[in-house]
Amino acid sequence: MPTTDPRVDEYIAKSAEFAQPILTHLRQVIHAACPEVKETIKWSMPNFDYHGIICSFAAFKQHCALNFWKGELLIAAEDDKGKEAMGQFGRITSVKDLPPKKDLTAYIKKAMQLNEQGTKVARPKAAPRELVVLDYFIAALEAEPAAYEVFNNFSASAKREYCEWLTEAKTEATRDKRMAQAVEWIAEGKKRNWKYENC
Repeated sequence: MPTTDPRVDEYIAKSAEFAQPILTHLRQVIHAACPEVKETIKWSMPNFDYHGIICSFAAFKQHCALNFWKGELLIAAEDDKGKEAMGQFGRITSVKDLPPKKDLTAYIKKAMQLNEQGTKVARPKAAPRELVVLDYFIAALEAEPAAYEVFNNFSASAKREYCEWLTEAKTEATRDKRMAQAVEWIAEGKKRNWKYENC
C-alpha cells in the first residue's frame, strides 16, 4: 500500500484545473515505479522520498514543474529544459509535455538507485559576496583606534553584519545612531549579534 500524505491530496485539489491531471499522473507514476516512496510537503510543494529525496513537483498559475533532486546525474545536459522553468522538463502545461511513462519510470528507478548507493551531487559553491565597507564607516572606526583594530580582525561575515546593518537604515539619523553604537560595540570586541551568541 503506498505511503501517501493527505497534504499532497490537498495540494493537487487546490491546484489549477489544468494542473490536476498532470500532478495526478506524476504521483501515480512515482508510486508505481517506487512502491516504498514516502510523500511529504517540503518547501511548500510535494516531495517524494526514498532514502532521501527522489523528486518533487509543483503547480504554478500557468504551468507545472517536475524536479529530480539529482537531475544532473539522470538527464543529459542537452535534454535538460531547466532554464525554461524549475526542474528538468521546462514548463509542463499538459501530460503530453512529460516524457513517456516508460522514460519517467526509468528516471525514478535510477534516482532510487543513486539514493540507495548514497551518491552525492557536487553542488557548486556560491561565490563569496564582496564585502563593501563604506567610507563613512571606515572614518568612524579610524577615529576610534581600538574599534578599528578589532574590526580589521573580524571575519568577513562579522564585518558584513555591521555593514549591512548600517546600509539598511532608512534615514541618515538612524544610520548615524547605529554607527555610533557599532563603533562602541566593536571597541568592546562585540560582533553585531553578540547578544544572541551565548543563547
